[in-house]
Amino acid sequence: MTTRFTRRAALAGASLLPAGLALPALAQPAWPSRPVRIIVPFAPGGSVDTMARAVAARMGERTGQTVTVENRAGANGTVGGIAVSQAPADGYTLLVSASVQTIARLVMRAPGYDPLTDLKPIARVGEGPCLMAINPARPQTTMAEMAAAIRANPRDWSAGVSALGSAGHLASIEFVRQIGADVTFVPYRGTAPILVDLLGGRLGFNTDPMLAMLPPVRAGSLRGIALTAPQRSPAAPDIPTTAEAGFPSVDAHSWWAIWGPPRMPDGIIARINAEVEAIMGEEAIRSRLQGLGIVPTFQAGAALETYIARDFEKAQTLLRLARVEPE
Repeated sequence: MTTRFTRRAALAGASLLPAGLALPALAQPAWPSRPVRIIVPFAPGGSVDTMARAVAARMGERTGQTVTVENRAGANGTVGGIAVSQAPADGYTLLVSASVQTIARLVMRAPGYDPLTDLKPIARVGEGPCLMAINPARPQTTMAEMAAAIRANPRDWSAGVSALGSAGHLASIEFVRQIGADVTFVPYRGTAPILVDLLGGRLGFNTDPMLAMLPPVRAGSLRGIALTAPQRSPAAPDIPTTAEAGFPSVDAHSWWAIWGPPRMPDGIIARINAEVEAIMGEEAIRSRLQGLGIVPTFQAGAALETYIARDFEKAQTLLRLARVEPE
């Protein structure tokens, strides 16, 4: 109601101004004037879903409009990505996803679209390391112990994959490559279903963003083995890093961003970015994400496009070294 009142008051005030002053104000994008839909291309409960719901809740409160989150999991994030790429470029259908969203054509033979050209990057909102974890029923407590157990019985150590080419997937590939093991990688539609099988003892281990992995580790449902980072995280100071464990090259972090359909007007992008930058600067949001091991950030425009291009090149190099072929 406040939003509607403010908009009517602004229009009434504009009518009292000279025409030459009123027209530019009326030409500004009135976003949002109706509900906004955020598509998450992975299952509920994972890191992408958690990030999307945090942003959506505050965006709805700040704008006075309904902001809904819709999960469209499948095909390594391309189901949701394609839906957004084909949506009207009006700012009312957005995508929140992780870094893996950009590399569809590196891991799929026919992804159906190219996220580098068929999506418009709007803002990067956070980044963080991954966390390798196992079922606490297993006796191993360190990466060295895991390495020995995997070499001895690789069939008992299948690894979950929330998305092909994700930061966690790349970290797991590098780990088993270093120890010279042949482990089966099992693809899932996001982190949440992986956790079900990991808790049930049907997977050997999983490496995924801290945002999704840390809660069950804190609860004691999983055992955290290592963070894929050079330094420990304040959110989990008792968990050693892969560098400390003697695997410094197992260094991977995920990042999260907001995309929209291509050809979105600059004015609407600027309006969305104004909201997102304000949200990511709020102490409550920052504290909540930092508590989950995520570093809140805000990056947009040319800087974001350059960042994505460099990250894509890095992923491409790692996948080639690991001899991962598009499926």
